[in-house]
Amino acid sequence: MSPLLQRPARSAIGSFLIIGAIVGGSAAAFAFTAGWFSPNRLTPQKMLQALAPADGSAPGRRRNHIKGICFTGFFEASGNGAALSSASLVTRGRYPAIGRFNLGTADPNAADATVRVRGMGLRITSSGGQEWRMAMIDPPFFPVSTPRAFHDMLIASANKDPDAMKAFIAQNPEYEAFAEWARTAPFTGSYAEERYNSLDSFVFTDDFGVDRTVRWSFLPAATPTVLSGDELVRRGPDFLEQEISERVRNGPLRWTMIAIVANPGDPTNDPSKAWPEERRTVDVGTLVVQQIEPEPDGPCRDINFDPTVLPNGIKPSDDPFPAARSSVYRVSYDLRTSEAKDYPRTGAGAEK
Repeated sequence: MSPLLQRPARSAIGSFLIIGAIVGGSAAAFAFTAGWFSPNRLTPQKMLQALAPADGSAPGRRRNHIKGICFTGFFEASGNGAALSSASLVTRGRYPAIGRFNLGTADPNAADATVRVRGMGLRITSSGGQEWRMAMIDPPFFPVSTPRAFHDMLIASANKDPDAMKAFIAQNPEYEAFAEWARTAPFTGSYAEERYNSLDSFVFTDDFGVDRTVRWSFLPAATPTVLSGDELVRRGPDFLEQEISERVRNGPLRWTMIAIVANPGDPTNDPSKAWPEERRTVDVGTLVVQQIEPEPDGPCRDINFDPTVLPNGIKPSDDPFPAARSSVYRVSYDLRTSEAKDYPRTGAGAEK
């Protein structure tokens, strides 16, 4: 992880946004599974090494998006999603949900004001055993187009040579759009005020066997409040977790899930390219967050938010990232669960 994460917060709101937080601000750690690259294949282990901070990963913890807090609630499916998919979890009804608000960093002690990207992990389940797991972030597109480029971005950003990132950008010009978003997009004052985007593409299959490629987003009911860099700093290093806990104590929070349907010719295998805003959207349902729990004892602690865990009626598309992410998530999960003694539960929490 770039040492820029450790700069004073004011500096971090500047140049840090373009490199340090963007590096940490992925939907998660990405890598191709063994054999996708030859002879110098990119493995999950290499990706995790690239993600690790200079002082090493925190034992027992997630290797990226490490700072987070759990929530529980439910997903109220509208039934409109049945026009796109036969999945039981888009059929009208209420389904239990467990999730995690998080920051895109591998540093568990990073101040909230120094991390540009915010995320949401989510698991929705049905009584019939179907699951839908998601890992979303608030940018409208990903910084690079391939898992290999993401790995190279991590390496370049950690390189002390000032020309390393210039060389990387010359080879991956799509990064410039993401850097511009990081420079100019406003910060909100709460996890509750963020729009969370899948960025990756998935295939929805309806009851007639018709396939449609889809991305989705969760749109907040809360009105965003824009904060300056100074205001972010004044709120303290852990204000996001404190704020969301207090907000939920005053009442449940809601997000509307919309499915965005690709037109023929839209890029489905490149999350760095946004689709036009006029694409068809379908209101799939509403996520309701009812309770917040600190992660050490919370129900999200041991959930692997693998985006390839999907209900029948939804499957991965030609987008290479979900499968790549899944391979890294699996290795990261095995590592942190084997190190559980280094991240002990603090109370009566139990795995759920």
